[in-house]
Amino acid sequence: MMIVSNFSGVMRASLQHGVARLDPLVVGGPAGLQGGGAAIIPCAMPRCTLAFVACLLIFAGVASAASVSDYERSVDEARKRWAESPHGPMLERILPPTFAPAQLPQPASRGAALVVQYCVQCHNLPNPAMHNRAKWPGIVDRMVVRMRGRGNMGDLMKEMMAGVQAPTDEETKALLAYLQQNSQRALDPKKYPDVESPAAQSFRLACKQCHVLPDPQRHTAQQWPAVVERMERNMQWMNRVVGSQRNPYEPQLKVDEIIQFLQRHARRG
Repeated sequence: MMIVSNFSGVMRASLQHGVARLDPLVVGGPAGLQGGGAAIIPCAMPRCTLAFVACLLIFAGVASAASVSDYERSVDEARKRWAESPHGPMLERILPPTFAPAQLPQPASRGAALVVQYCVQCHNLPNPAMHNRAKWPGIVDRMVVRMRGRGNMGDLMKEMMAGVQAPTDEETKALLAYLQQNSQRALDPKKYPDVESPAAQSFRLACKQCHVLPDPQRHTAQQWPAVVERMERNMQWMNRVVGSQRNPYEPQLKVDEIIQFLQRHARRG
């Protein structure tokens, strides 16, 4: 018997070789999700035909789509719990609601499942790219301490975390590994010397407010406008906390200049 963690990858490899010898497969769903148990797929024939392998590939695609639906359901249920909690308004304001479960990297992976299982208990879904690799360990440690009812708010923290589940040590390591693997990749100023030019001022000022300057190679020129638009919505959401009156003495950030800089150095795709 073989336990397959990268089901579609194994199937594609089988297709490349024409036929494949397959013992019974155990295909597991994302950990921590409702209905995420293992399914045993027997293969009685000595060799699986290409048609059978193709059907399994379709099955893998359906399984991934179902997991995203489970994620969305978990997020919706968490928001309903906040609405019934006296602390709901504060929890809802921790992170912006602009990142959707379908946008998680490798959404069918165990790491993505752990992010949904534990992180949305207390706030909106975090984007792994909201922090760089070096920053995630301290943040994860702090969040786990709080989920266990301890932290910097004393009895209020215990009250807020009542009913909240904390990850095990092994799950914490897997969660951190996923967040670091998909974290923000910082721009190297030696590679992009024009980042200090006046044309890149809006880029520097806007992005540094929340995270390290992102490497333009992270996305293609076609992808960057949508990413910048989401970041703009995040900033508008955050400004609701500190006030929405514009200060005429603050430098005005020009979205078109930000996109132009990123697209000029974007990954070709």
